[in-house]
Amino acid sequence: MKNITELINIKYPIFQGAMANVSSAPLVAAVSNGGGLGIIASSGNDANWVREQIRATKKLTDKPFGVNVLMLSPHAKDIAQVVIEEKVNVVTTGAGNPGPYIPAWKEAGIIVIPVIPSAGLARRMERAGADAVIAEGMEAGGHIGKMTTMALIPQVVDAVNIPVIAAGGIGDARSVLAAFALGAKGVQAGTIFLAAEETPIHDNYKQMVIGAKDTDTVVTGSDKAPVRIIKNQMSVQYLKLMNEGATFEELEKLTLGSLYKAVVEGNKDEGSFMAGQIAGIVKEVRPAKTIIEEIFNDLEKLVESIDVLWKQQ
Repeated sequence: MKNITELINIKYPIFQGAMANVSSAPLVAAVSNGGGLGIIASSGNDANWVREQIRATKKLTDKPFGVNVLMLSPHAKDIAQVVIEEKVNVVTTGAGNPGPYIPAWKEAGIIVIPVIPSAGLARRMERAGADAVIAEGMEAGGHIGKMTTMALIPQVVDAVNIPVIAAGGIGDARSVLAAFALGAKGVQAGTIFLAAEETPIHDNYKQMVIGAKDTDTVVTGSDKAPVRIIKNQMSVQYLKLMNEGATFEELEKLTLGSLYKAVVEGNKDEGSFMAGQIAGIVKEVRPAKTIIEEIFNDLEKLVESIDVLWKQQ
């Protein structure tokens, strides 16, 4: 089994999570230039937008980068073709089955890495031809599954013979080492990159992440579509209405445009500030390259210190 750095030709085994309305060319290129894998989030955007982002990223980096294709998007078919035409290095997928597209992507030489929430889906993606999978625990920000990273990763690792990327709660050298100990071959992080200098979001969003404590994220949405965000006036009202039995339409009205309000307007009261539970350790705005290098420099020191402690037993 190839390790992730060899498979994708990157320096460090870290992916930047595909965050809706956040993961565009400036951040993606910065992460790739920093030695990781930057990933464009296609979200609900159309194929032309994705093509523009791919070309904009290529102007900013000559390193490998990826595109995340949201399978439930009405534009998924067109975007699937665009990544082939634009010779994208890596495709990650979410919210649906990428099986029908994998043969064409593989024929074009694209590395395919679906995001999965369970061992069963990991096995299915391996059978479909995926090169690796990203197993994401519920500690992550944004749309989440129901299993924790600690419980999910070893079960997925045992279920497949392809590399597993751990996601959810990854924020420093300690969590990266834990992911490796669980059998992962790499990690994916999103929340720590919300505070990157290059991330194109309102400064209020970055400050919300930096100011968050360990208990400052909550999960909104239905059981079928839970979303982790930083607690604010909107989330408090949402959960209150939900507990009182509000209809889907009433709750949807409250969240309408809330991500835009967070990312673009920086509306602290009404925005949906998606972030993971690891937000509590993010303390400052720094370049993406610095964030990545600090993690892996600290990882080397951490491994050495554990080795010393182990030998002393």
